[in-house]
Amino acid sequence: MYQGHATTSTLASGTQLIILYLALYLNALGTGGLKSSVSGFGSDQFDESDPEKKSHMTNFFNWFFFLINIGSLGSVTVLVYIHDNLGREWGYGICACTIVIGLVVFLSGTKRYRFKKLVRSLLTQIVAVFVAVWKKRHLEFPSDSSLLFEIDDAAEGLNNKKKKQNFPHSKQFRFLDRAAIRDPSVPEVNKWNLATLIEVEEVKLVVRMLPIWATTIILWTVYAQMTTFSMSQAMTMDHHICIFQIPPASLTVFFVGNILLTVLIYDKITALIARKILKNLQGLTPLQKIGVGLVLSIIAMIVVALTKIKRLRSASSHRLTNNPSAQIPMSMFWLIPQFLLVGTGEAFIYIGQLDFFLRECLKEIKTMSTGLFFNTLSLGFFISSVLVTIVHKVTGTKYP
Repeated sequence: MYQGHATTSTLASGTQLIILYLALYLNALGTGGLKSSVSGFGSDQFDESDPEKKSHMTNFFNWFFFLINIGSLGSVTVLVYIHDNLGREWGYGICACTIVIGLVVFLSGTKRYRFKKLVRSLLTQIVAVFVAVWKKRHLEFPSDSSLLFEIDDAAEGLNNKKKKQNFPHSKQFRFLDRAAIRDPSVPEVNKWNLATLIEVEEVKLVVRMLPIWATTIILWTVYAQMTTFSMSQAMTMDHHICIFQIPPASLTVFFVGNILLTVLIYDKITALIARKILKNLQGLTPLQKIGVGLVLSIIAMIVVALTKIKRLRSASSHRLTNNPSAQIPMSMFWLIPQFLLVGTGEAFIYIGQLDFFLRECLKEIKTMSTGLFFNTLSLGFFISSVLVTIVHKVTGTKYP
């Protein structure tokens, strides 16, 4: 049974704050390196030239996300109980030991892993192509695209040309083709004034991924809004089930639990039905999964709005609108539908995004592509903060 209790507290000293902030930044640094690498490294273990093994990659993304949320479920149940009843030192100690065990297990398979060496930096290539485009903005396009600088012409003047993926020349983003135009007035050829057509097409591929990258930011904005405001709302609502009082943080169990349920149902039922209907070996395509996630996020926001209206009416009828800390006689379990919807939406969009960015990107930049995916999460939280600030500035003086 959940029982709130008051505790005395003292201000942290300067040394304690330094240690705290240092630990947080080290945790963020380690998490960023881990998250952007582990999924790409996992997909490298599948031979994409083998259709059967390539189809198993989709299952890998499903179960990868499933196990992540198993950990999340443990953190909001077992670890919360340990923090509250045994102390935070036990909770953090268990986390540290678990990470050490995971590291040992990971290192034990070193000899069995498939490693792909880093050939080049695509970030440098992208910058070089745009620099070359700017330098040659005054040049006219050749009448025939075959006159553009091809990979076979690069034996003289350019180095480090290893075998790359071949792409047909596309007419989209044609302005980037300027980077592959030979400029006779430039005596010395280098990557900053001349790019091969294949390099230009690789940059175009990255540019084509950006709209998908941008559209998914809104889902994580919704996620940020729900995880912050829904919890704040739950704290001022009725926590009781019969004689039991449930902590508001327990609502997260519905969110994480529904993610796990969605992954299981999709892998065992939905994917099989989708394969038969769509005649697609992987079931729903990554873009279709992203689409489902975005639709569910829209529905979730509608449900959030309706719940908020009901909550405000309840507060108004009991004359509690001017007392934000007062408990409203409305069960916090009214918030469960929005947790379920956002949880299902996150399951689809997370797996779809991860699959999309790893399948559509160049083989050499899987880590960078995964980093792009995780950037949508961070940008979603930043946009959520901006929205909160704007709404507070506009309506904060009108509504207490």
